[in-house]
Amino acid sequence: MQISAVTAALSADLVALGSLGDEATAEVAQRLSIAMTAPISARLVELLGQVAAELDSTLTRGRVEVRLVGGDAELVLVDDEDIEPVGETPAADSDADARISLRLPSPLKVRIEAAATSAGISVNAYIVRALQRPQHHQQPGHRRLTGYGRS
Repeated sequence: MQISAVTAALSADLVALGSLGDEATAEVAQRLSIAMTAPISARLVELLGQVAAELDSTLTRGRVEVRLVGGDAELVLVDDEDIEPVGETPAADSDADARISLRLPSPLKVRIEAAATSAGISVNAYIVRALQRPQHHQQPGHRRLTGYGRS
């Protein structure tokens, strides 16, 4: 899917609609068509992610990925048994052989990437380390909230 072609077509539609009004309306439509290119592209990628998630839920084997290359996006069926793991395996756990697909909200992904970069490690290694930290065991029936607050 050529996302840039879709956003260009939507922009042209908006400009055409704006031309139905007066000169001021046409100018506003032109400006909106330029300003909306990036948000429309982002929404299209989100939509493809939702489509991939829905397709994933119907599969008995493999997963569906959204791959972005330049202005193009594609849905790809990946059979986990056909691929070799790519990337680094954390040194502390050299027998790591399990893989998962994890969908995160974009703001959380950005925070994880920033934390991994500041720690000087890959995102994968950062997540593995975070999950390997000792956790306090909860007593049955009790819930504990931990973290930091901002005011």
